[in-house]
Amino acid sequence: MTTNNYPYQKSFEKNLNINGLAKVTIKEYTSTLIDMFEYLSNFNIGYQKNHHVNQLFDRDIQQYMNMLVEKRQINNSTYNKVLSHINIYFKYLFSHDFSDKLPTLTLKGRDRNKESKINIKWIEQMPNILNDPNVHPYTKMTLLLISKGFKSSEFLKINFYRVFKKINFNSYEKKFINQYNNFIKPIQGKQSSKDIFLKQRIANDPHLTLPGLHKYLKPSEEYLSFSLNPTDLFQGYILNYVIKNPGENEFELSNHLNLDLASVIYYKKLSTKIIND
Repeated sequence: MTTNNYPYQKSFEKNLNINGLAKVTIKEYTSTLIDMFEYLSNFNIGYQKNHHVNQLFDRDIQQYMNMLVEKRQINNSTYNKVLSHINIYFKYLFSHDFSDKLPTLTLKGRDRNKESKINIKWIEQMPNILNDPNVHPYTKMTLLLISKGFKSSEFLKINFYRVFKKINFNSYEKKFINQYNNFIKPIQGKQSSKDIFLKQRIANDPHLTLPGLHKYLKPSEEYLSFSLNPTDLFQGYILNYVIKNPGENEFELSNHLNLDLASVIYYKKLSTKIIND
């Protein structure tokens, strides 16, 4: 007898089958829901206490969705697809009296029009980009750090300069860093901070925010003709590495890319799709 990998799995998937969904689509639902409930079991304090699906609220589902964006850097299209799967699942539970809540009711999808095709080749263009006077220094530094595996949430943190000092750079990267120092040192002096992403006007908190960084990325994005959204760039970095290192298993990829195994499996599937397209 098959056991449920998530609450009401057998009856829910039977319902999907009755509604005529293809086996591959049902497998996508299974993958999404197993992943969500594993995450909630490990990281959601409320769900850990009783594992009652009826006690899940919108904030709990949003916690999972936020993780997908922040940790796995999923794009808007994937976000909407995952949310749709979860929404249909909870509507099924509600309509069949397995739950008296609809925790996805207040959750909204993301704008597909802001979607940009992920560029997995930008890392190969780095020598030219770092040497291009038409690209803003903050844009160049963003690209450089993401090419080293850092997320924007990491390199915009206070005191990131301490981490920065420990990164290994090659010769052309060091040449750019010398140029960047000439740009940033006057700003660091004005703001009394050693960090490398700072506002150019005096402020109580001199550190550049993500929205502030986007203001510098946008003009360079139009010039370079590919998305400079840090989420898209990070996905491009991960996918580029996975595609170029087919011999590495999930554990090796997890260790090198600092991703959990579920995220590695997600990116491996996505890389296969890109190769086959």
